[in-house]
Amino acid sequence: MGARKPVRTVTVASGKGGVGKTNVVTNLAIALRSMGKEVLILDADVGLSNVDILLHLAPRHNISHVLSGEKSLKEVIIDGPRGIKVLPAASGAQELTNLDEFQRMCLLDAFNAYEGGIDVLLIDAPAGISENVAFFCIASQEIVVVTAPEPTALTSAYALIKVLSLRYREKRFGILVNSARSEEDATEVYRNLSVAAGELLNVSLDYIGYIPLDASVQDAVRSQTEFVDMFPDGPASRKVREIASRFLERPAGDVKGTLQFFLENLFSAAAGVR
Repeated sequence: MGARKPVRTVTVASGKGGVGKTNVVTNLAIALRSMGKEVLILDADVGLSNVDILLHLAPRHNISHVLSGEKSLKEVIIDGPRGIKVLPAASGAQELTNLDEFQRMCLLDAFNAYEGGIDVLLIDAPAGISENVAFFCIASQEIVVVTAPEPTALTSAYALIKVLSLRYREKRFGILVNSARSEEDATEVYRNLSVAAGELLNVSLDYIGYIPLDASVQDAVRSQTEFVDMFPDGPASRKVREIASRFLERPAGDVKGTLQFFLENLFSAAAGVR
C-alpha cells in the first residue's frame, strides 16, 4: 500500500442546538468539493443524526455496521451531492466513546483498508458540551465553534470553549457566526466571545467568518437541498465559499496526519474523556 496523503480533520461543534451547525457542515463540504477537494463528512451525532436528512439521503447502513464487523467502511460510506462522501451516524446506538476492544479493532481495520482518497474530514459533532463532543474535538486538528448572534447561543459557545479549555486543555478555536444580520453583527459576537475568553481563559479564538441571515437558507432546508446549490449566488452561498477558501489558504505542508492518525487520536481521546 502506498503512502497515505495528509488529511485535514475538522470538528464542527456548537454549544447548543438550533444554530445551524449541520447546515454549515453540509454546505461547507460542497463548497470545498467544488474547489477540488475530496471531502468526507462523519456524522458524529449518534443520538440524533441529521446529515443524511439535510442531504436527502437514505443510507441502508451506518457506522454501527462497521463496529460490528458486518460491513467495510467502503460499503457504509455513501455518495452525497456533488461528490462529497458521508459516513452516516448510528442513531440511538452506543456512543463511540464506549467502544469495546472488538469494536475498536473493527474500526481500525476498516480505516486501514479504506482506499478512498480524502483531503478534508469534516466531523459534525453533537450539540452541547457532552463527553462525546470533547471526544471528537480533542482528536481533531481543528475545532470550529458555530454560534449565532443571540444571548443563549453566545453563552453556550463560551461554555463549550471553557470546558474544552479547562478540562481538556484545548487552546485554539475557530469561530463561525451563523445567521448574522450584518458583518458588524457577526464581529460583535466574536468580540464578545474574545473578551470573555481573554478575561478567564488562556485560549486563541480565530474569526473564520460569518453566514448572513438569508431566507433562501430555510427554503433550501425545506427542499432538502443545500443552499450553495439551490441559490449559488445568494448571500449565504457567497459567504460559505469565502470561508471554504480560507480553509484552503493554509499551505498543505501544515496539514499533518492521515485518517489512521485521526483514528489513533480518537482512541487516545476516549481514554482522556473518561
